[in-house]
Amino acid sequence: MAAAAAGDPAVGGEDQAEQRTGNSVQGPAETLGFYESSESEHRRRRKRGRSLSDLSLLKFISAELTRGYFLEHNEAKYTERRERVYTCMRIPRELEKLMVFGYFLCLDAFLYVFTLLPLRVLLALIRFITLPCCGLSDRRVLQPAQVCDILKGVILVICYFMMHYVDYSMMYHLIRGQSVIKLYIIYNMLEVADRLFSSFGQDILDALYWTATEPKERKTAHIGVIPHFFMAVLYVFLHAILILVQATTLNVAFNSHNKSLLTIMMSNNFVEIKGSVFKKFEKNNLFQMSNSDIKERFTNYMLLLIVCLRNMEQFSWNPDHLWVLFPDVCMVIASEIAVDIVKHAFITKFNDITADVYSEYRASLAFELVSSRQKNAYTDYSDSVSRRMGFIPLPLAVLLIRVVTSSIKVQGVLAYTCVLLFYFGLITLKVLNSIILLGKSCKYVKEAKMEEKLFQTPPASTPGKPQTKSQSKCKQTQGLPTDENSSASSVTSQPVFQTKSAPTLLVTSNSDEFLTTPDEEDKDITQENSELKHRSAKKDLLEIDRFTICGNRID
Repeated sequence: MAAAAAGDPAVGGEDQAEQRTGNSVQGPAETLGFYESSESEHRRRRKRGRSLSDLSLLKFISAELTRGYFLEHNEAKYTERRERVYTCMRIPRELEKLMVFGYFLCLDAFLYVFTLLPLRVLLALIRFITLPCCGLSDRRVLQPAQVCDILKGVILVICYFMMHYVDYSMMYHLIRGQSVIKLYIIYNMLEVADRLFSSFGQDILDALYWTATEPKERKTAHIGVIPHFFMAVLYVFLHAILILVQATTLNVAFNSHNKSLLTIMMSNNFVEIKGSVFKKFEKNNLFQMSNSDIKERFTNYMLLLIVCLRNMEQFSWNPDHLWVLFPDVCMVIASEIAVDIVKHAFITKFNDITADVYSEYRASLAFELVSSRQKNAYTDYSDSVSRRMGFIPLPLAVLLIRVVTSSIKVQGVLAYTCVLLFYFGLITLKVLNSIILLGKSCKYVKEAKMEEKLFQTPPASTPGKPQTKSQSKCKQTQGLPTDENSSASSVTSQPVFQTKSAPTLLVTSNSDEFLTTPDEEDKDITQENSELKHRSAKKDLLEIDRFTICGNRID
């Protein structure tokens, strides 16, 4: 059969015909697909060849010059960038508003030492002498505020006489004989020491005031005032010497021939930008820095005043020499202002803080000023400024009195008349400054809608009782009157001594605490301790910060 099949041409022809027929049936579809694929491939090759031929340097440059894009596709991003620019442009104005307000607050507290404090001490001494003669009608011979005034006056007088033993000329020549790099290091160390003294000094004075005025059952308990008094005298004296060394170093820089030391000291301000701009800042930390800058600027102005007085004395009060010092003084002031503006502008930019925060800071300072004028204020206004800004006027006042008395010789009736007129002028300036500040402060408090807090009364608590939840979040302050009819008179009226409730309020009050609304029900101690344990470290830091006030508005 195989041979037959192989040898039969008919059978083989039929198979080949069937195979050709099958190929003829399937051939058109496959051929069409082949032609389509080959044509598409040919089309792609021609397109690729055309695109390769289109690539040229001129066409690339033309495309780069005519290429467009649409900023509205990312509108939120560019709007945010524009707001940052506007914020940086607003920072100088808002910052200087705060600085000017804070400067006059420091000036008011500083003028108080020279004007009203001597009169208050005189009135307290008159009361101390005359009241026993008329018979004791009160449990205390002197009010707590009068005791504090007498202590301030005695410290001021003692430190003034102790400053007579400090030889300014010897100190000047000793500092002038040092090299420039040594003086630069010394000046930086003095700045750090000044901040440390300021932070600890007010605590020493507060401890003295409270030890002298707290109710005591035994008369022998008053002996504890003596070590606190000597500690306060030692602090004020050492701080005054520290400021004197700062002023002497600045005076050497002014009198140097090549002004190299003055240039280095000014460049030190720009180093401050590096140390603060690239750090994380919250609003409360920025408020602390703003208060520190206000205090630093006021202190620098006082140092420049001391330098000018010493130089004018050496040149026999020649007015021409004042114009020699004037460019250097303006250069120091301008560098200080420029550094503060740049520093705050970039801090607010990097931390997404708006420029309106400086209005809140100003309202907080104004709230503290108005609170200190209330009927039951627990502290003097000058002390509240010292706690808030770290500015303690006593050491600077001692040094300024020492420099003025050694630079200006008072002889004859006419000279003493001029001194008396100058003193009345200072009193007038102090009163006008206080009135303007009080009016501005009431305006700022009203704009910030904080006036209702002036008439809130905190609960009277014992010293050993823990604070409640709301008191730990927003710290409480002094007890204030709730009668709205007495709001106008309470701003300027004198504090009223309270027999039993005042000690508890004085114990629970802090200089860094503001009025809050108390809880309706007290929490037990275990629940409060557990809340303190689980509280975040960031919240604890903001609460411990002594410069943080009115946290419910700034947070």
